[in-house]
Amino acid sequence: MIFDYETLRIIWWGFLGFFLISFAITGGFDLGAGILLPFIAENDDEKRVVINIAGATWLGNQAWLILVIGTLFAAWPMVYAVLFSGFYLLLLLALFGLCIRALSFSYRSQLSDQKWRNNWDKALFVGSILPTFIFGVVFGNLLKGIPFQLENDLSIVYLGSFWSLFSPFALLVGLLSVSMLAMHGAVYLQIKTEGAIQKKLKKKLPVLVFMTLGLFALAGHVITFLEGYHFISEAASNDLSTPLTKFIKREPGLWLDNYGHLPTLMAIPATTFVSGFITITLSRINRPGSAFIFSAIAIATIIFTVACSLFPFIIPSSVSVNSSLTLWDASASQNTLNMLFWVTAFFLPLITIYSNWTFRVLRGKITVKHIQKNNYTAY
Repeated sequence: MIFDYETLRIIWWGFLGFFLISFAITGGFDLGAGILLPFIAENDDEKRVVINIAGATWLGNQAWLILVIGTLFAAWPMVYAVLFSGFYLLLLLALFGLCIRALSFSYRSQLSDQKWRNNWDKALFVGSILPTFIFGVVFGNLLKGIPFQLENDLSIVYLGSFWSLFSPFALLVGLLSVSMLAMHGAVYLQIKTEGAIQKKLKKKLPVLVFMTLGLFALAGHVITFLEGYHFISEAASNDLSTPLTKFIKREPGLWLDNYGHLPTLMAIPATTFVSGFITITLSRINRPGSAFIFSAIAIATIIFTVACSLFPFIIPSSVSVNSSLTLWDASASQNTLNMLFWVTAFFLPLITIYSNWTFRVLRGKITVKHIQKNNYTAY
């Protein structure tokens, strides 16, 4: 083996973060387009423009979400088990949203009846905003801690309820997720449209950016008072995954501990604010392609800020702190991680190349005149 166990764990933590960020950036703009649909499209032609833009790539973008779930299942099995048992109903709602979203793309234009289309437009909006909000709520609960404990045989006991997942802080992060992807969707739609739709997007983008940055700053302020987690015992980063052999303490403000030990990490959240302001500036001077890059950077740094705060914790426990799952004690075996690494090293470049090729082929604009002239019936 080229890598030791500790290095493989860090690599797979990085892969998980990369897949999350890739989904937020690629799947995020079509989710954002669905969220913005009722606010920027005033008639059926304009709605079809937005829907055709989002519908062209939405299915391929879901591949990154599948990679996130697959990574949790294969590389972090205990994390997968806790997450999908504790958040079962919540994630089921997100899946429901993604399903009705898929149906909206497929069935909206099958009939010309306006009532039929309006109902599917509403379904598309719900199918876009619901999973986006839920993904944010999940991250909010990770920072708060999940009420579970591990028995001596490592069986999982979840002690929370469905409604307890909707704490004020979790709702705040959920709203941040919605505004973040709506911002990203607005930038992407500017690239793909022109005329009236593009003008409306340029007016709304600063509001979405300031909303995202404001919610991000507010969440950061709340975290200073939120109870964080820290190792008391020495982290066994190169040993077998035995999550009950460590000792953890929990105190308010400990999620900022990593930033205190390594102040240069503050550049990550700072980059979010800089990227947001640059996004607005580039949009105003009609450079939406460059604005999209900085919008993507803002999304990546928001997610990376959360990751740096949690590190090395992946799922902290709010009822049994020593049951918390970390980077060092919740992974699959070294052989499994090594085998998965080589499989990923082969297939990930192919997926990335294919995604880039798809976006290059579909890089043209879609306008109302284009819709009317070609009489699109797909969406």
